Amino acid sequence: MLRYVDSVSASIWVETAEPGTVTIEADGRAYRSPTFTVHGHHYAIVDLVELSQDIASYSVRLDGEQVWPTAGRPPSRIRLLPADGARRLAFGSCRTSVPHDAAHVRTHGDDMLRSYGCHLARAGDAEWPDLLLLLGDQVYADNPSPELLAFIGARRSTPPQGEIADFEEYAELYRQAWTDPDIRWLLSTVPTAMIFDDHDLRDDWNTSQPWREEITRVPWWRRRVVAGLGAYWIYQHLGNLSPAERAADPLLRSLMDGDGGGALDAFAEKADAEPSSNRWSYTRDLGHARLIMVDTRCARQLTPGERRMLDPGEWAWLEEQVTGPAERLVIGSSIPFLLPEGVHGVQNWNEALSDGKWGEPVRRWSEKFRQAIDLEHWAAFRRSFDDLAGLLVRVGKPVLILSGDVHYSYLAKADPGPIFQIVCSPLRNPLSRLLRWANVFTQFRIATLVGSLLARLAGIPRPPFRWRVTKGPWFQNAVATLTFPDEVTWYESTGEAVKPIESARLR
Repeated sequence: MLRYVDSVSASIWVETAEPGTVTIEADGRAYRSPTFTVHGHHYAIVDLVELSQDIASYSVRLDGEQVWPTAGRPPSRIRLLPADGARRLAFGSCRTSVPHDAAHVRTHGDDMLRSYGCHLARAGDAEWPDLLLLLGDQVYADNPSPELLAFIGARRSTPPQGEIADFEEYAELYRQAWTDPDIRWLLSTVPTAMIFDDHDLRDDWNTSQPWREEITRVPWWRRRVVAGLGAYWIYQHLGNLSPAERAADPLLRSLMDGDGGGALDAFAEKADAEPSSNRWSYTRDLGHARLIMVDTRCARQLTPGERRMLDPGEWAWLEEQVTGPAERLVIGSSIPFLLPEGVHGVQNWNEALSDGKWGEPVRRWSEKFRQAIDLEHWAAFRRSFDDLAGLLVRVGKPVLILSGDVHYSYLAKADPGPIFQIVCSPLRNPLSRLLRWANVFTQFRIATLVGSLLARLAGIPRPPFRWRVTKGPWFQNAVATLTFPDEVTWYESTGEAVKPIESARLR
């Protein structure tokens, strides 16, 4: 997988069947790294440095034997970040890794990651993105595919039934997610940046303090969360970091020294128990823009009455990143910041009731309601919503917030701006017809009035600014592209190609 890329370097992540030395051969040069082993699985990340031009093709060798590329695919290449900054980003979220046969296409639709890979294999350079952002739910640990359920059933009959239990099962989950030939090729030649959402660990992960208290009493949860965060660090987070950041990482040094996984488990357990001990959020310099990928799951403060999407340390970090020099900001938040206004009001109302605004019986009912219909976005952490809204207005530069999670796509514009919410979801996990109609209803003015009335009845002040949905919603599986400076396009699948659903100018 081609992960971090800037104007002079590129990082290639691999998992191998056996330990050894991984060699990347490109433009007559060889770059090497030994593998490290975690719970019986072997990994390496190889940095190609001091690059001065794009690489038309590269190959991968393991202990001298060529293992990549495979026959029948175009060359895997490396396109460095252009000198004048990124020209195009692609993004999406929420992808179930079920087979591509006719039965699963009927229930899950075409896989947009696969379709987009097939499209790029035939497309000209003008259509290629400089970076692919995967904005959460890259894997579904709580809803495995039939193939993964068979793998689990062959090795255990203990709880949790029908869900991932440990690192071995996470490793198989990621293997099945990313080794389809077309997807494997796509991820080998387009740089990626990733952030988790709840299903990478479990549905509703850290939605509230009652949820967390309840899940920690489940006997198998500790092993699951340690495995989930450890696997996330290996398969997703490690490639988000620059070569310099990884060189300074003490955890990676421990694993390279032959720790075998104990340090990773200890790190993951502490990251869950003490979120301030680690930062999953990160930034990338895109030239004219700053990409800020925000952890909206692990960094939450769940104290009733003082709930925050980001704890104080994470908020201070975000303030620093947002106010730094850049022509525009691109913020990756797995969950949308600007929901349809009616839904926003309902989430404000539910948060107040879940904090006891109308008494204890209503508090308990509100918490059940919250978890049942996923009322856990920025609107359900109203203090953080207001803080971020005020901060983005004060910054006074274009802000493009890219999100997923909700399983439909839309564009919203704030007034005053220029602040845009751009949602693309799902890559492959469509809503039922009933939920589609329910979400269509939220776009009508009556839903906005109902949501606003509920928020007022709970004593919630009006938001710092107004916004409206200007494009969408669309419910088909989709991938989107952001072409700088001001165009966004959503695409749907035509099988092994893609076609536009809608384009919009960000003005």
